[in-house]
Amino acid sequence: MKSYGPMLLLLSLLPTVLGGVSSAATPASSDANVPGPLPGDLRAFAKGADLEIRGDILPFWLGHTRDPEHGGFYGVVKADGTAVPDAPRGALLTSRILWTFSAAYRRYHDPLYLEMATWAYTDLIGRFWDKEDGGLFWSTSPGGRPLDTRKQTYGQVFGVYALAEYFRATGDKAALDQAIAIYRLVELHAKDPVEGGYFEVFTRKWQRISDSKEGLVGPDNAKSQNTHIHILEAYTNLLRAWPDPGLRENQRALIQILLDRIIDPATHHLILFLNADWSPISSHFSYGHDIELSWLVVEAAHVLGDPALLARANATALLIADTTLREGVDAEGGVFNEGTTKGVTDAGKEWWPQAEAVVGFLNAYQISRDPRYFFAAQRTWTFIQARFIDRTHGDWYQTLDSGNHVVRKPKATVWKCPYHNSRSCLEAVERLDEVLGSQK
Repeated sequence: MKSYGPMLLLLSLLPTVLGGVSSAATPASSDANVPGPLPGDLRAFAKGADLEIRGDILPFWLGHTRDPEHGGFYGVVKADGTAVPDAPRGALLTSRILWTFSAAYRRYHDPLYLEMATWAYTDLIGRFWDKEDGGLFWSTSPGGRPLDTRKQTYGQVFGVYALAEYFRATGDKAALDQAIAIYRLVELHAKDPVEGGYFEVFTRKWQRISDSKEGLVGPDNAKSQNTHIHILEAYTNLLRAWPDPGLRENQRALIQILLDRIIDPATHHLILFLNADWSPISSHFSYGHDIELSWLVVEAAHVLGDPALLARANATALLIADTTLREGVDAEGGVFNEGTTKGVTDAGKEWWPQAEAVVGFLNAYQISRDPRYFFAAQRTWTFIQARFIDRTHGDWYQTLDSGNHVVRKPKATVWKCPYHNSRSCLEAVERLDEVLGSQK
């Protein structure tokens, strides 16, 4: 269950938790004359999400991505579902497939999903685990030879996220032990002992690479919002499986860093890249990362079980959702890629911000019961159905241009995966069911 606390608690703490943000910056209140969603709206939305994950997304990945010759997954699958057998393999893709099918099995108990999750688990540990120095290689050849041996924090924590989910789905203690082992490596090597937070990239032997041009998630920088978002979701999932006191305190500190250092209180956008001392070194916003964090930070505070921190996360989530809706969404409900304080700078659209917006807006609706947020989620879901779902070959297109036309790109790469859109469907079904249950 994702009961995020009564709205009265949020309102009573709002002046304190916003940390000096002016009342003019708070979300506009709901128009009392605008009716909320009807039960039929909620049920239809949930049914559509359920059909999409089970009838489209998961079947595509089951049918097109496994390599029967070398094991694991093809590194590239073209837009029409044709595999590129000699493309390098990525731990990130395997981790995300592992999380997806583990989560799907936990919900639906379909043995095909368990088989796929176990295939991914075998690949992650057998192909990418560094038996000498610990952690996960970034990439290997199809035959299993390590190619990129750097230890990218981003990639390590996706291993934690996925292995914890596989444990939750199967009870396999070895998977949990491996998740804990990666977590401990990240805490030992990647944590900044002076300023807090986590550094980005390391050699195979866990020596920090200070020139982040060698990194994979951004320009020359010490820290990124992207890495910290995914550490947060990984630690949240690990905490569900392993309620360790040290992990709890690390998670508490991480939530506070995200709220205090990475979310700009003036704009309610995430600062994309930062120096070690948290001074910003970027001016662009990523609307998809904004709305993604808005619900992940609430989930993290909820699992942590700290009411005051949860109230603060709720308030922040509403500010981010309101800003995203006002600045980052087109007339059809599609989420733009990037912008600045002057407006949208990249009007193209990737598949994953759409998926995250559905969850982020539903999360804002659950907190506030403001119908604007429900209808924003519904509008983005309608946009996904109209523009992103490939009715011919299956799964979702990766990219639309600024005119909302499909840009032909692969369906599977190291980065393009089933995790964002599958998670969006799973979250939508659960959250809509909870709203329906609360109306009885």
